[in-house]
Amino acid sequence: MSLELDRDPGDGRHQRAPLDESSGAKDPPSRADSPPRVRPGKTVNALSVDVEEYFQVTSLSERIGRNDWQDHPSRIEDSIEKILELFADNDAKATFFVLGWIAERHPELVRRIAAGGHEIASHGLEHVRVHEQTPAQFRDDVTRTRKILEDTTGTAVIGYRAASFSITPEMTWAYEILGETDHRYSSSVHPIRHDLYGAPRAPRFPFRPLEQATITELPISTVEVAGKRLPCGGGGYFRLFPYAYTRWALNRVQARDGRPVMVYFHPWEVDPDQPRVSGLSAKSRFRHYTNLRRMTPKLHRLLRDFTWDRIDRVFASNIAQWNDGPSPSPRPYRSDRK
Repeated sequence: MSLELDRDPGDGRHQRAPLDESSGAKDPPSRADSPPRVRPGKTVNALSVDVEEYFQVTSLSERIGRNDWQDHPSRIEDSIEKILELFADNDAKATFFVLGWIAERHPELVRRIAAGGHEIASHGLEHVRVHEQTPAQFRDDVTRTRKILEDTTGTAVIGYRAASFSITPEMTWAYEILGETDHRYSSSVHPIRHDLYGAPRAPRFPFRPLEQATITELPISTVEVAGKRLPCGGGGYFRLFPYAYTRWALNRVQARDGRPVMVYFHPWEVDPDQPRVSGLSAKSRFRHYTNLRRMTPKLHRLLRDFTWDRIDRVFASNIAQWNDGPSPSPRPYRSDRK
């Protein structure tokens, strides 16, 4: 195994990727496809959304199995529409990691996300953690999901995020399969210590998980204080911690490490009126329901205080560094893909 740190971190500012000449596109991109306006001196950061229903999250799996999903009302449409409106109001673009299960049932929703100029990436088929799958099952999972998303949107899918950040740098077989199935980056490592996920010894910034693989790992952001690594890249930590901490931590990463940050959240986190699931442990209730009503105001502040764009553009140089050919965005969909 080789953990090769990126040699060209860049400054996080935008460079528009060249149009793919094979697509025949000659006109400039539409406003929806254009990168956000960058204020002078501001770093462009990567924003991501893990698109899953409230009943599909790991913290509720103790009460809701996959066979029970159809018994719970879908709320993804309203949550995504709220998020798209938030992003449009704040001139923000993002990468949406979409479950294949969602795309099959809400194809028009996925197309609306893409039409807004956001990147569509894979979150796997049914939110199964990677270590719960055999290599053959994982290959089938990522291949099927990629085809569903590409058939839905007509655009190539190059990114993947594992359910519950369930890839560690030691899982070389998963990275080999991602490279072999035409994925060009993964954002599946949260380099912290956590009881459900985490790789505390993993690099904090983009790295090459396998020397021979054409795949780049883009971890969730963390901040180092007095030699200790602390979470600051979103998710439950964003809801639980005061916003002042998140703003301070992200600014520290940009100033001290000279890097753009990677942040994520979920659609169910902007839905405080979602049904409450009974019988959960105290820990699961705390993790899932705490501060849901504060999430949208916090997002407003986050979108206002920082500049946000899609992962494939913010980290284009890192993705291209260990891949053959030019920057991957934009890239035309090949309708003959098997």
